[in-house]
Amino acid sequence: MTNVSYKIKASDLAAHLFEVSITVTNPAAEGQIFSLPVWIPGSYMVREFARNIVQIKTHSKGKKVALKKLDKSTWRAAPCDGPLQLEYQVYAWDLSVRAAHLDQSHGFFNGTSVFLCAQGCEHLPHVVDIQAPDASAAKSWRVATSLPELKAKRYGFGTYIAANYDELIDHPVEMGDFQMVSFKAHGVPHDFVVTGRVPNLDLPRIAKDLQQICEAQIAFFEPRSKQAPMQRYVFMTMAVGDGYGGLEHRASTALICNRSDLPVKHKAEMSDGYRSFLGLCSHEYFHTWNVKRIKPAVFAPYDLTQENYTRLLWLFEGFTSYYDDLFLCRTGLIDEPAYFKLVAKTINLVQRGSGRKKQSVAESSFDAWTKYYRQDENSPNAIVSYYTKGSLVALGLDLLIRKETQGKKSLDDVMRALWKQYGKDFYTSPSSQHGLDEEAFAEVVMKATSVAVKPYLKRYVDGVDDVPLADLYDCFGVDLSGAEVSKKAAFNVRLSKSGGDCKVATVYENGAAHRAGLSAGDVLVAINGLRVTAADSDNGLATALSPYRIGDAIRVHAFRRDELIECDVKLQADDVPSLSFQIRDEKSAKRVSRLKRPSQVTK
Repeated sequence: MTNVSYKIKASDLAAHLFEVSITVTNPAAEGQIFSLPVWIPGSYMVREFARNIVQIKTHSKGKKVALKKLDKSTWRAAPCDGPLQLEYQVYAWDLSVRAAHLDQSHGFFNGTSVFLCAQGCEHLPHVVDIQAPDASAAKSWRVATSLPELKAKRYGFGTYIAANYDELIDHPVEMGDFQMVSFKAHGVPHDFVVTGRVPNLDLPRIAKDLQQICEAQIAFFEPRSKQAPMQRYVFMTMAVGDGYGGLEHRASTALICNRSDLPVKHKAEMSDGYRSFLGLCSHEYFHTWNVKRIKPAVFAPYDLTQENYTRLLWLFEGFTSYYDDLFLCRTGLIDEPAYFKLVAKTINLVQRGSGRKKQSVAESSFDAWTKYYRQDENSPNAIVSYYTKGSLVALGLDLLIRKETQGKKSLDDVMRALWKQYGKDFYTSPSSQHGLDEEAFAEVVMKATSVAVKPYLKRYVDGVDDVPLADLYDCFGVDLSGAEVSKKAAFNVRLSKSGGDCKVATVYENGAAHRAGLSAGDVLVAINGLRVTAADSDNGLATALSPYRIGDAIRVHAFRRDELIECDVKLQADDVPSLSFQIRDEKSAKRVSRLKRPSQVTK
């Protein structure tokens, strides 16, 4: 039987090198072509993974086969009878969820970074032999992955199998001396794996909390059968001193977090860090349905050789961002006041940047490849996040549907309709592998709820208007109000530390610093002759500016590159938004309580 087989081994931990080989039993007669993806699904940026390939060569039956590079990530082997073997090394020193990382503490890789694709064989079974490292530092390492085992034992080195190349690269692998806890969610095994030093980690608490989230989301999409779309799921977490992020896969997620965010034994309080981490887990788990199976049409299938443009990331990322914290509330992991605080934080964050008035979330989705994933110091003034404003679009749409249907329908019904039409059979039935067309969403909403939403989408998705959340919440007895106008004088900048210096990271449009001529990258030296230090960046210059009032002019000295500049800054009000929620009365509180619950499924 024709198939494709791989071997991968952490060959040099100190040099951060994986050794990889591919064997194709029946290579293409005209010369077998191999290629590596240039991006990884879920992270919309061309990353050129092939740049990390080292010493690539081919041979067949003990004889060398010529190999020609065709472009930045594609090679063609000369014709041969086969079997053909390709060997290469991968430099793995990217400590993120997107690529590969290897050292004496652990190894991690995404298939998009290490597994060249044998073109023409993508549909065939792919077998992977994950081999144990020889290094003494790795003698006790185990393997965590959602790849189905072939001859390997669970958590062990050995052979694993994927039905095709697309499945192969959708199951990342973690290896090391990790901590682990297992639980079941509606009968489906789940593993939570942590690499990195976390003393006294409270694994039972994590398992208990994640079980609630996972079971709630499974029941959300399949209220009657409570059937998960995967047979097993793995949370792979890298705990570091400073980091945050996640990347979804069809049966797992790769996460990175601050070790201080994880709960420790004998401390039962819900810290902000742990709440944020649970929100991250909830977000990536929700993607199991929304983007891994319910997809934009352009992602069915992915073209991993170039950018795949879609205007729908506000739906796939934004709606997921709406539901991630909502499920923390629905499961009781946080209460309603804490949930409203998180919503207010999102609203304030969106309103802080003037870019929301220049770019729609549909445009932000389309431009993810060049703008959102390549942000610079001016991004808050030029773009809007399809994550944060997308979540507000979802919230507004949910409130609108509930209002128009007197609470009989909600956004939940829309998500279940998308699941039934586009996601449920995506991997089990080839004829069902189609995605959501960009103009089809309004029709899905109409069929699911009988609510016409085209005007809403035109104004808040294709347009740049702020979602009218105050008006929508008003219908449910909730007041969304802003704090009193700030009496604090401000520069209207975002600051960062650079060694012992206080550095301007972003100058907000039309603020005091902008009008005075300060720029991102300027290092503040003194205000009215008094030194400014890195410590001033921690409180946004609040201490340095405390003697002054709005309207006062101050003399600022700063370094731009290696040149000293000075300017007069007329201080303005601190314009950071500060919105909050207030529930009017007991009757309103009952209505609000119903908002957090999933809508009922009707026959």
